Amino acid sequence: MMNIVLFEPEIPHNTGAVGRTCLLTGAKLHLIHPLGFFLDEKSLRRCGLDYWQQLNVAEYEDFDDFLSRNPGARIFLAETGGALRYDQAKYQADDFFVFGRETSGLPRRLLDKYANQIITIPMKSQGRSLNLSVSVGIILYEALRQTGFDI
Repeated sequence: MMNIVLFEPEIPHNTGAVGRTCLLTGAKLHLIHPLGFFLDEKSLRRCGLDYWQQLNVAEYEDFDDFLSRNPGARIFLAETGGALRYDQAKYQADDFFVFGRETSGLPRRLLDKYANQIITIPMKSQGRSLNLSVSVGIILYEALRQTGFDI
């Protein structure tokens, strides 16, 4: 099963859309606190539709809690400006894809620690980044393609 990790997400609509994508692809959603919203917010439920109760989701106090509860996790960080294009990495069925805050991305300490595991989606320079839920979908479906769409 693929794993989508949202590091301190700020916008409930994005998390709801990501949750829906996770459910429909069989991926597990990992939420690292603090969150910029409450999980019972109406906007989160609206984007996740009636799927949220069926979602395989785990919550963590912080990134250290995430690491301790997922020992040996094979981690890829999704970040703009990375050296490795997302479609050039070789994925396995139980990989973890970490996405940062919508407004500031991932913290420098994580980028430094996992410098060789940063993947990026190519884009023109006119904008700062793609929407979080769009980025999750692009990378998740490439990983699923590489691993035979075992949904």
